Amino acid sequence: MAALRVLVAPSGFKESLSAEQAAAAIAEGIRRVTPDSEITEIPLVDGGEGFSETLVAMTGGEIHRLQVTGPVGEKVDSHFGTLGGKSVAHGGEGDERDDKKGGSDGQAGAASEARTAVLEMAAAAGLRLVPKDQRDPLRTTTYGVGELIKAALDSGAKKLLIGCGDSGTNDGGAGAGAALGVKLLKADGTPIGRGAAALLELDHIDLRTRDKRLDEVEIDVALNIHNILCGEKGVARVFGPQKGASAETVEKMEEALERYAEIIRRDTGVDVREMPGGGASGGLGAGLHALLGARLHQRYEIVMKYMEIDEALKNADLVFTAEGGIDFQTPRGKIPAEVA
Repeated sequence: MAALRVLVAPSGFKESLSAEQAAAAIAEGIRRVTPDSEITEIPLVDGGEGFSETLVAMTGGEIHRLQVTGPVGEKVDSHFGTLGGKSVAHGGEGDERDDKKGGSDGQAGAASEARTAVLEMAAAAGLRLVPKDQRDPLRTTTYGVGELIKAALDSGAKKLLIGCGDSGTNDGGAGAGAALGVKLLKADGTPIGRGAAALLELDHIDLRTRDKRLDEVEIDVALNIHNILCGEKGVARVFGPQKGASAETVEKMEEALERYAEIIRRDTGVDVREMPGGGASGGLGAGLHALLGARLHQRYEIVMKYMEIDEALKNADLVFTAEGGIDFQTPRGKIPAEVA
């Protein structure tokens, strides 16, 4: 009788288990019941904490450590990675394969011909980096995310894979843009400050001073495509309270993001107000797309492309997937629901 082929593909259990730890625990439980099973573990990452380290570890890549500007303006330890050429699906012997190009845009998988850097915004602007007594999303900034992107460009990367999730910011990616040379200016021509509150003073945007290397790289962003920037279902009203915003602060953030969206539309021709994914990570999706030219993808698309889970699903007799909590958000772009 052929051995049972089992795919274990959980997401992380926030503040409890990483995706890798969850996969290992589930696999161990399966082995106790069916020791002869052929088990393939693919820990799933959704763009938040652990996104870059997981992909780097599973592709045999390299982590680069550095300091960047954190969400409250102080330097924090951070990192980005470069992908290696090893297949990410792993299980029994002989499971390592040559990587294949995937996706309609011809972007390579783990063994890209071009150097691919991977980073997560949470490593520079995540909520865990904001002390509880300083959680004011009107003030926090994504400037450090731009510094991570710049460091990846300095390393020679020609493709960037950016994960959005677990953010502690709400500045629409304005900080990230500023770190890469985008001018966000007041009416008197001076730069605005950092944080969502500063967007209330924004008068115009100048992309001409943006880092020229951005014109020569491909930037793909893994995010929850259901999150939008403005309106009743916009990022300020839906996620602001989780980041420490009072009801008054939420309305001020909404006003700031509405102004930001209107000036982006006027000065760049890109309408980000209700753009799918534009509200991800406090509006970082909108900023990465409009200011840096990034392409936004549903998180599961990135998982399918880089983690070869589609092939693993086809070969499996049984699939286990999980996350820390199943609730109303699970069907709205959460990876375990997509796997199921």
